[in-house]
Amino acid sequence: MSDITPGKHPALMAGAPLDHSGVARAERELAGRVWRTPVVRCAPLDAIAGARLWLKAENLQHGGSFKARGALLAVDELARAGSRGVIAQSTGNHAIAVAIAAREHRLPATLVLPADAPPAKVRRIRDTGAEVVTAGTLLAERIAVVDELQQRYGYDAVDPYQNPRVVLGQATATAELLGQVAAEGVRLDAVVVPIGGGSAVAGACLAAEGSGTAVVGAEPESVPALTAALEAGRPVTVPARYTVADGLRPDRIGALPFELAERAVTSVVTVPEPAIGEALVAAFLHARLVVEPAAATALAAGLAHAAEYGSDVGILLSGGNVEPSLVTSLLAGRSGLD
Repeated sequence: MSDITPGKHPALMAGAPLDHSGVARAERELAGRVWRTPVVRCAPLDAIAGARLWLKAENLQHGGSFKARGALLAVDELARAGSRGVIAQSTGNHAIAVAIAAREHRLPATLVLPADAPPAKVRRIRDTGAEVVTAGTLLAERIAVVDELQQRYGYDAVDPYQNPRVVLGQATATAELLGQVAAEGVRLDAVVVPIGGGSAVAGACLAAEGSGTAVVGAEPESVPALTAALEAGRPVTVPARYTVADGLRPDRIGALPFELAERAVTSVVTVPEPAIGEALVAAFLHARLVVEPAAATALAAGLAHAAEYGSDVGILLSGGNVEPSLVTSLLAGRSGLD
């Protein structure tokens, strides 16, 4: 994966700075094109967390996740430049979002997913008319296939981590959350976001700039990509171990998200596998929200640590594209949170 120098990226030269003003511009570009998803309050979850949780329900977003935001911004720009088609690698949600954005612009799209990608996510992509290609289970394997197919078709790549417009789009979810809570007369002490390739946490850092709200990242204990990068001082590849949070499986944080998060993220919580499932069940039983394990990872971190951050904590429920069979099995073995 090649590094990108933010100041030299075409998207930035086109007038989309990677700062709070760039986030505000992204919000204006997306106005009326993405759902202004609700912020949900839930007394039983507050009681578990020992703080007031403000749940940003991006599981209700177009395509089932907040990734619709960044994909729209990135594909819009490529379409204006006369793109012949788009290609992207993803564990699932970014691919769904790119496929939907490409369909809006009548562009062909090829999406590269892991060989064991959840069938529900594969179906959502194919329903748009896009092509799905599978490639191993590692990030490097998917990137290699993207490079090969890009040369073959002449399509433009929409990287889920390195594209500044993707990061700015993802930032609008946190910016929207902060604004919705402020409208209730409350300033969030912290916002907790899930970490995969890093666009969510990088975007949250941009959105929270100057707000006084701390940004906390949550990643699976089995794939601690940002934790390892912070320890090493640079992005590193971590051993690829299983996690139920399929959306958080990238074994290396993106260079651009790392650059942004390294200087602005307050802390990173690594979440054990059982806690992810328990949080998914808690969201379903208490808040009546169907979320995927990636979103549940952020909720799990909030339930365990919110009281350490303050009295009001936002949680980015990043998506809801979850296999029904997984929800069924977790509910059948629920851990007493009901």
